[in-house]
Amino acid sequence: MVDDSLKGRLLVALPPLVDANFNRTVVLVLAHAGYGALGVVLNRPGMTPTNEVFPHLDFVTEPDVVFSGGPVEPDGIICLAAGTVARGTEGFSPVLDEIGSLDPRRSAPDGVHAVRVFRGYAQWGAGQLEGELETEAWLSFPATVSDAFTREPNALWPAVLRRQGSRYAQLANYPRDPSLN
Repeated sequence: MVDDSLKGRLLVALPPLVDANFNRTVVLVLAHAGYGALGVVLNRPGMTPTNEVFPHLDFVTEPDVVFSGGPVEPDGIICLAAGTVARGTEGFSPVLDEIGSLDPRRSAPDGVHAVRVFRGYAQWGAGQLEGELETEAWLSFPATVSDAFTREPNALWPAVLRRQGSRYAQLANYPRDPSLN
C-alpha cells in the first residue's frame, strides 16, 4: 500500500523491472499527488561535465557531470541542492529536509553545500506509480541527503537495498542476467 505522498522517498527498481530506463535504478520522488508523480534517477551519471552546461553553479558534487534523470523531457533540466536554506527563498523548493530543487539559472542561495544537475526526469500518471508499487516493480524507502549526492552513484542501488536489512539485502546480489547462472 502507498502512503498519501511519496514525495522525498526513494523508489528502488526490483530486478524484474527490465525496462532499460529503470533497470536497477534509484529514483528520488520530487512530487507526488493525485495527478501522478515525478522524480529523478539518482544513479545514472552522464558524460557531460556540469560546468559545460552551467558554469556559474557552485558546490557541484562529484562526479561533476550532468546525470540522466529519466526518459521524460530529455532536454529538460532539474537541479537538486542540499543545505539549510531559509523557507521561502526564491528559486529553491524544498523536497525533503535538507534537499530541494534549485533554479539552475540562478546561483545557489546561502546555506547550499551540494548541487547535482539532471537532464530529464521520471514521471507517472495518476495511479500509475501506485499500481507499479502494488505489483512490486518498485520498493519505497526513506531517502537521505547522501543518496541524492552520492559520490558513487553506480553503487547506490545495492547500497540502498543492503541498508534495509537481510530481507532486501539479498536482492542487492541479484545477477544482472539470471539466465547466466
